[in-house]
Amino acid sequence: MLGLDVCEFGGQVLELLWLTMCYRGLMAEKEEKSIGEEGEDEAALNYTPPAQKSLQEITELDKEDESLNKYKQTLLGAVAIVADPSIPNVQVTRLTLMCDQAPEPITMDLTGDLETLKKQSFTLKEGVDYRVKIHFKVNRDIVAGLKYVHGTYRKGLRVDKAVYMVGSYGPRAEEHEFMTPVEEAPKGMMVRGNYHIKSRFTDDDKTDHLSWEWNLNIKKDWSE
Repeated sequence: MLGLDVCEFGGQVLELLWLTMCYRGLMAEKEEKSIGEEGEDEAALNYTPPAQKSLQEITELDKEDESLNKYKQTLLGAVAIVADPSIPNVQVTRLTLMCDQAPEPITMDLTGDLETLKKQSFTLKEGVDYRVKIHFKVNRDIVAGLKYVHGTYRKGLRVDKAVYMVGSYGPRAEEHEFMTPVEEAPKGMMVRGNYHIKSRFTDDDKTDHLSWEWNLNIKKDWSE
């Protein structure tokens, strides 16, 4: 998060279904790419999104093909579709900084008033290994090319930007989880202090499912 810019291409099993349904090539390999200035996300990813199809369209497509129907059932399982149109298709519920050395869980609730997060500050000890874990729900239709994007700022200047390819997911009653690769918090007197982070959860259609801001303090010790 505060080190090198990273973009992880995570091939999800549902992307195989998109390949079958849409006859479009999708990236399934994982690789890292540097991300530059604002607005360069799509160019850096070099990713062509598939033609969008609703879950109903996929279910109805080639219904007479028994083998394909079994394949769709294997990938999609028993889908509980939320009929209420007022509920977003994608709901991001919480973000957690996973660190074995942390004295207590570092979790932020993303279902409440996001303005309060701007006033909160989360602490991370310098030099520790950590991962970012995101919980989210998909309620109605398959969503393709989910991405977690955040920029890290210090004293008003952006010092880092990271884009993580989350993947494609279908609706289900349970939450989905995504975990970033292990990263090391910066270390040293010059990098200690407060960082302001702008996070965003988006997809191939550039739909802004959730944007929020929060603060992270890099300290010499947890109790400092």
